[in-house]
Amino acid sequence: MVPEVGGSNPLIHPRSDPIPQGWDLFVMKWNNIRPYLEISLAMLFWSASFIWYKEAYLFLGPITLIFFRMIVSAIFLLGLAAVSKQLERIKRKDIKYFFLLAFVEPLLYFLGESHGMMLVSPTVGSVIISTIPLFTPMAALLIYKERVSLLKLTGISISFTGVIIVVIGKGFQLIAPMEGIALMFLAVLAAVGHSVIIVALIKRYRTMTIILAQSTLGVLYFLPIFIFTELTEARQIQWNWEVIEPILKLAIFPSSLSFILYIRTVKSLGITRSNVFINFIPVFTAIMAYFILHEEMTPGKITGILIVLTGLLVAQSKGYKRQTLK
Repeated sequence: MVPEVGGSNPLIHPRSDPIPQGWDLFVMKWNNIRPYLEISLAMLFWSASFIWYKEAYLFLGPITLIFFRMIVSAIFLLGLAAVSKQLERIKRKDIKYFFLLAFVEPLLYFLGESHGMMLVSPTVGSVIISTIPLFTPMAALLIYKERVSLLKLTGISISFTGVIIVVIGKGFQLIAPMEGIALMFLAVLAAVGHSVIIVALIKRYRTMTIILAQSTLGVLYFLPIFIFTELTEARQIQWNWEVIEPILKLAIFPSSLSFILYIRTVKSLGITRSNVFINFIPVFTAIMAYFILHEEMTPGKITGILIVLTGLLVAQSKGYKRQTLK
């Protein structure tokens, strides 16, 4: 019997949306995992900054370091934007938001972090910074009404528990000057504010535009502070590669590439889910300390890393939906 034309026989009416195969399937899978790879790489660079801070502080004051770090970052991003043809004009009505963005970060963030890192150890600093995901959901809820599920909060709590296990070690006590702790928490609050402002800007501007404006305005903010605090000392520095190297590493990787990758991820995953990955920072720091500083990798640290990863999976699981092929 010949099927009637116009009927529902699947042999006569093939699917209008064929199952992805070959290259198309690879692209689809890559687009799904790319945000997670990018945010992990951003956290790796930010983790390395705790080590590079200590290298730079052998020669530079905190304001001098930030000022030149911002200059190098702005130049690097300007060249990158020009080559990739991503330069765009900022609308007059949005200029105030860019100034506010640069005020919270880099200005407030680096004032807190750079001075705080002179008073606390990299381990203490990294564990305080890792509390950012605990504050971000509340800010997202209050300002953008972004829903925070119980599962997501559970994952954040599990992950942060793993962070504590990673950084405390056997017999370790989290002791640091209150001034240093307060300065690090200033950086935490600035990072939360930065995330909230970013959400409004990424809807209207390219990632490169936001980061370039942030770094350029950061130079303007820090210029008078540098002149009135550390200009005299900076003139006495013997500028050699040993001094310049940590500035370049801090400017290019955490100050530039990390922010580009981070904002790209916020576009895909949202504030809360992106900031959960900040819990990776002390984990990466512990791993780098093992290989670079030859610190012992104890069973407690390994257990903590596994708990952090478990928490991340729990926090992210709410965003996954079963995809069916039609």
